[in-house]
Amino acid sequence: MTDLDAVFKQEYGQVIATLARRFGDLDLAEEAVSDALVAAVEHWQSGVPANPGGWLTTTAMRKAIDRLRRESARKSKHQAALMFIDDTPIEPTGPISDDRLRLIFTCCHPALAPEARVALTLRLLGGLTIADIARAFLVPETTMAQRVTRAKGKIKKARIPFQVPGAQDLPPRLSTVLAVLYLIFNEGYLAGSSEAPVRRELTTEAIRLARLLHRLIPDEPEATGLLALMLLSESRIASRLAEDGELVPLAEQDRGGWDSNLIAEGHELIRTCLRVNRPGRYQLLAAINAVHTDAPDAAATDWSQIAALYDQLYALEPTPVIALNRAVAVAEVDGPAVALAQIDTLPLDGYHAWHATRADLLRRLGRSAEARIAYDAAIAATQNPAERAFLARRRGSLAPSRDHRTARNVS
Repeated sequence: MTDLDAVFKQEYGQVIATLARRFGDLDLAEEAVSDALVAAVEHWQSGVPANPGGWLTTTAMRKAIDRLRRESARKSKHQAALMFIDDTPIEPTGPISDDRLRLIFTCCHPALAPEARVALTLRLLGGLTIADIARAFLVPETTMAQRVTRAKGKIKKARIPFQVPGAQDLPPRLSTVLAVLYLIFNEGYLAGSSEAPVRRELTTEAIRLARLLHRLIPDEPEATGLLALMLLSESRIASRLAEDGELVPLAEQDRGGWDSNLIAEGHELIRTCLRVNRPGRYQLLAAINAVHTDAPDAAATDWSQIAALYDQLYALEPTPVIALNRAVAVAEVDGPAVALAQIDTLPLDGYHAWHATRADLLRRLGRSAEARIAYDAAIAATQNPAERAFLARRRGSLAPSRDHRTARNVS
């Protein structure tokens, strides 16, 4: 990735959010930011400016005003645009002054369809392309484009304000906001719809926004749990990739490379949640990560506790993906044969992690021919180069001889 690409990805969400607040028009904001990016390519040939975000914001503001001036039918908006150079204080738009968090709450308004809320936030805040989002949600690109277009149209038609709602309006919007932040973090951490192994600008941005949300509602345990989950995951990110770019699985990671400060902060947040004692999805996921980060080495991992936490999570959210993750813990407690029997019943044939998990269990059972087929399916189902390299190496290590039909428990 070039320096320009990195800057654009890092600054895109902030500039879009700033223009959305200023002009109240998402289409205009996107068009103006696109114009500013084109101008940056031309003007930054000799180097990126000291404050690239400020440069892009100023240029995009001017581009937006130019567009409004060219469209005589939008004279009223032209007048509104003069606030850019007006000394009158901007009207308050919510309990905290962060444009990106305001835009997330706007994108997660109850008037929008749930799938549209996530797609729109990933597009505007995460800077993902329509193609990226479509791949992440396994839908055609045209379908995703329609979702985003309809959502923006709904915001404009319903005059949905660009603001963080008051305390009384937070509960119906919070679950979607948390889900969107988690998806943005995962898109950076897992890079499932990108050819980059990790997108740190997305994980960093998701954590920043999660901190703001936690500050806004410190007594909400799920917001606290989500922040803890992100911090504990981020603590391991430097150890997830080998020098050659291959994915390093959790059991093989150098735990000395984990960020102890993030781990300590995450564990403290989880203790705060335990005092409230209202367990939810993100708190349980954070607790599972805490068990991993608490173990001095992979052999010391308390897999029984992890399986019990997944039992609680499945009771709250009985989805096939959670059942798959629970089966990974079951494989360590009861053996790979038991886990394989569980995941073979799950309707996840299009999910790369299902194929990868099956491949590993089949490998551990000595069923090399079946494992090879499962590895092929997993490799075909992911675009992440780090994961593909890891899966290819595991596939290559399989015994070339006959498939061993007799299961053996090596957990």
